[in-house]
Amino acid sequence: MEYQVEILREEHDEFTKFLAEKIRTFNNEHSSYHRESRQKGAVQPLHLIVTDDQQQWIGGITAEVYWGWLEIHKFWFCEEYRGKGLGKKLLAQAEGIAKDMGATKALLTTFEFQARTFYETQGYRVVGEIKDYPPGSSYYTMVKLLT
Repeated sequence: MEYQVEILREEHDEFTKFLAEKIRTFNNEHSSYHRESRQKGAVQPLHLIVTDDQQQWIGGITAEVYWGWLEIHKFWFCEEYRGKGLGKKLLAQAEGIAKDMGATKALLTTFEFQARTFYETQGYRVVGEIKDYPPGSSYYTMVKLLT
């Protein structure tokens, strides 16, 4: 079998789409969960948007619910709203809504310099760590049972 390797050091959208489609097809063939998640409405978005009294966004959560999991993608607040219990309250609200949507577990990732300690106080536990990513820090995968 002969082949060639072309090396590019720039974006190549067409090739990226090609690989994504091939991986998607493979996953669909080997995992009924992946196949089912492709159905319209199987992945349910969840956004909790927090505004101030001038209706300006000050933070919130973006997440998805699927496979019985709440996957938190983004969670952030303006500096002046931190440390006042709002994050704890909002996270609990997202978890409650996700439970109503069928989630029994939650998943998120965070860097060492972000919010690991906060999440641990809310019942999340580290299930994976990548050390020195970025250099001098760690990247964590955390989960929580929502029962």
